[in-house]
This record gives sequence, structure tokens and C-alpha cells, in this order.
Amino acid sequence: MKESRTIPETTLEAQILSALDSRDKRGIRRRLPEPSALSSPTGLVDFNSNDYLSLATSPALRDTFLRKLRAAPDILGSGGSRLLVNGQAHSAFEARLAQFFGVPAAILFNSGFDANVGFFSCIPQPGDVVVYDEYIHASVYDGLRTSRVAPSAQHAFPHNSVAMFRALLRKLLDERPELQAGQSSLFVAAESLYSMDGTFAPLQEIVEALDEYFPQRNGYLVVDEAHSTGVYGPQGRGRVAQLGLENKVLARLHTFGKALAATGAVILTTPLIRDYLLNYARSLIYTTSLSFANIIAADSSFDMLVNGTAFQLSEKVLALSRHFVEELRPRLRDTPVHILSLPLHLLHSSSLVSPIIPIMTTRPRPLSAHLLALGMNARPITWPTVPKGKDRVRVCLHAGNTTADVDCLVAGMIEWAKNEEGIAQVDRRPVLSKL
Repeated sequence: MKESRTIPETTLEAQILSALDSRDKRGIRRRLPEPSALSSPTGLVDFNSNDYLSLATSPALRDTFLRKLRAAPDILGSGGSRLLVNGQAHSAFEARLAQFFGVPAAILFNSGFDANVGFFSCIPQPGDVVVYDEYIHASVYDGLRTSRVAPSAQHAFPHNSVAMFRALLRKLLDERPELQAGQSSLFVAAESLYSMDGTFAPLQEIVEALDEYFPQRNGYLVVDEAHSTGVYGPQGRGRVAQLGLENKVLARLHTFGKALAATGAVILTTPLIRDYLLNYARSLIYTTSLSFANIIAADSSFDMLVNGTAFQLSEKVLALSRHFVEELRPRLRDTPVHILSLPLHLLHSSSLVSPIIPIMTTRPRPLSAHLLALGMNARPITWPTVPKGKDRVRVCLHAGNTTADVDCLVAGMIEWAKNEEGIAQVDRRPVLSKL
């Protein structure tokens, strides 16, 4: 849809237009993509959504959902906040999640964003310290902004750098004797699988550092499993379970809106933390809870985890991910890295591969447009979503993709890169003066 130029009538409108114009000039203004279905009747291949297991188009999941929906006593709405109306479906689903993940307590939130904001805005106490990976999700930043933790006690460490993480812990312990004495707490925020880079947090190493430096047991790890849920671990329980670290993590966040094709999120934690969230997490208290239909949908998705369907799909999408990287890697050897390249963590054949594969390029929008013209949807990601100089086209693979789809994606990218390289060579030719 073509946008018409707005003529400002007030100071506010002028300020807003100026900010949007600034983003236009820098090429970073966000707009909604054209409406589309995950499985497009026009044949557009999805390399964009977070539907890693392709459950959003699963006939089996749809049949399970409709069967449960017909049998449910409550279907529409939820009646209000959980603090006012605690629906039987919500309570039963929390009990199921606690049992499935093997934790003492679970608490539902309307989204992963709400869950992170709720947790980090209220659980860390005055005088505590929060340490987080620099690539942590925006919701953690927003939670910390409204927390009682002083800005000077909030510290980022370079992405996945165990050495810098350890150095930061040592520095904080030297500067804050109350941490050494166990009189205040340190929280570490990490994502098990980072959504923009497809990198895995070194959870084992983080746990070992906390055990070593915090014998008073006042160092706590909080893990966002949003992009691992359903794909990794026994029955899709995530990377924490895959690594056997369940008893080393204070709280785990699992979302239902990505690989599970539903809506909502859960925090897995202790009964005490759950009780505190019920009393202080504003993103839980002051909002209408998930509708009954949302709960039924998420519950149906967990049936896919329990019956082994999700495991088969995760095996397929991970095999496709390895195939994509192995096909693309050798074909990029002679391509200038600024035109097209894989990130460093995918340059070796032994690398652990996820369905999230960033393709680094200084021209993400032209590459995305080229792929779209070939019938493939892979979106450009630029600053401020990712750091400056880290532009990319993010490829998300799905169990519903085929090997042929992936091969076409590789061919399309290489075709574009060769054309870009040819243009660059023409631009570099010296201009000869006329004799």
C-alpha cells in the first residue's frame, strides 16, 4: 500500500514525522510485510516464520485442537485477569506443564515478552546485580528498565564469551563484598538459542562459573528457551533439559508461539518465585489472561511433543539445516564476505546447527527482494534489531520445507551474489579519458 505524505498540523505530528523521516533516510524504517499465509497458495516458500516444526499447517494438530475444542466446557474468552478468574483450563494446563517439565511450579503469561518483563521487573531485589548476554531479547531490557536494580548494577557481557563472562563475575565480586558474603544476589540472563544469530548459549560453562564463584548459592541463571522449545531436548523440553541442567536453573521461559504454533508462555520455577510473581509481576496481574481457546491450542501442541510427532519433525528440520549449511559453505569460498557470508560459528563442519541461519550481507534488502522474486520469503534484518554492521537475511528453516526448497534457496543466493560481484567489478573499472 502506497503511503501518502502527511502534512503536520501540530508539534507532536511534526516530531513524529521527523523521527520516521530520519529512519527512512537511514533505511531502517519498519513496515508490515504484505499479508500472507504460512503456506501460501501462490507457492511462496516460507524461510521466514518461527514455525520450525511446521505445526501451524499440521492436519494432525488441527484435528486434535478441534476435537478438544468441541469437548471443552469453556471456549470463548477467559473472564479477566488470573487474579480474578482462575479458569479450570488454565490451572490444569499449568499442572500439566509442571509435570511435563519436571518442575515444582509453573505460571502462565500471555507471551514470552510479558513473561520476561514480569520476571526481570520484580524478582531481582534492590542491591542485586543482573548480568546478561549482550544479545539478550529486548523484553529483558524492558523488564530491567522498570526493575529496582540500579542501572549501575546491570551489566552486559560480549555474546557467548565465557572468558569475558568469568572476568565480569570476578570484577563484580571484587567490587561488591555483599555478593561474596551472600547478602545480595546475582542473576544471569541468557537465551538457550539466540533468535537473530542461531547461536547456542554456553549454558554448561555458565553454570560451572556460577558454582565456582558463588558457593553461597546466590548466583542464579535464568534461561529463555523460546526458540529451543519443541526442537531440542527430550520430547522438546529445550536445551536446559538436553544438557541435564534443570536443577541448576532458577527459572526457564518456554513460549508456545514459535515451534508449537500456539500462543502464550510459561515460566518454570519454584513455588516461592511463582507466588512472588503472582503478587508483583504487573504484566501478569493487570491483563486479561489467555482465552480458553488459546489454552486448548497450546495443550494440543504439547500432545504433539508427548506422542513423538514433534521429535520426528525436529529431526527433519535439523537435517535440513545441516544440509543447507553444508551446501552453501563451499560455494561461498570465492565470494567477498561483504556480499554474502556465513557467520563465524557456521564456518566449520563440526558446528552445531540450528534452524536459524543468518546470511551476512551489507545488502540484505536487495537479497531478500531477489529471493522473493524467485518465490522464497526470507526477510532482511538490520539495525536497530541487530547491531550496526551486522545486517543479514535471516533464514528460518522448517520441517515442511523440502531438500529441493533448500537447494533452490542456495542457488538463488549464489546467483544473486555473483551478480552483485559483477556489478562491483564494473564499478571499480578505471575511467579512460578520450584521446
